[in-house]
Amino acid sequence: MRAEFKGSYPSNQVLPKCDLPEFAFIGRSNVGKSSLINMLCNHKDLAKTSSTPGKTQHMARFLVDGKWYLVDLPGYGYAKVSKASRAVFGELIQDYLLEREKLFCVFVLIDSRLVAQKIDLEFMAWLGESGIPFCIAFTKTDKLKPAEVLENVENYKAKLLETWVELPDIFITSSPDKLGREEILKFIEKIRKE
Repeated sequence: MRAEFKGSYPSNQVLPKCDLPEFAFIGRSNVGKSSLINMLCNHKDLAKTSSTPGKTQHMARFLVDGKWYLVDLPGYGYAKVSKASRAVFGELIQDYLLEREKLFCVFVLIDSRLVAQKIDLEFMAWLGESGIPFCIAFTKTDKLKPAEVLENVENYKAKLLETWVELPDIFITSSPDKLGREEILKFIEKIRKE
């Protein structure tokens, strides 16, 4: 698998037009997004990882095998950035998600160690209302026992079913263990072909 960095963009307006499918990855700051992207692309330093939340402030695009784009969106929620920057993130993310014609699916990353957070639930509700296809990838499962992962994911599903009629596709991932890599790549391949 070959992934190459194609650029970082501060707004949807400067993002090049694209004929290939795009798959976007998003989550709260510090959810393990860069690690997951690097794991999926089998590349240690493709997406920059940082212990400082809110490091990604632009959209980064990576061309995968010349067939599709992986788009790394800025994190939302807590970040040590000004309120003005947060508003711009919000606008940047919203513009991209609503206007991008070749966006096939959004992967919403959720920290498997936490109970359902209001900000994530609201974001997914907004995606649903806006008709944007998405799925969920639970991250950092290597930091829990398998039984805890199972319990947390089941609790999360139950929380979602309070407001959702059906659940989106769900992936269990761990970047150090490469868990979920094959499932996500197969899913992307399937959607691309459909």
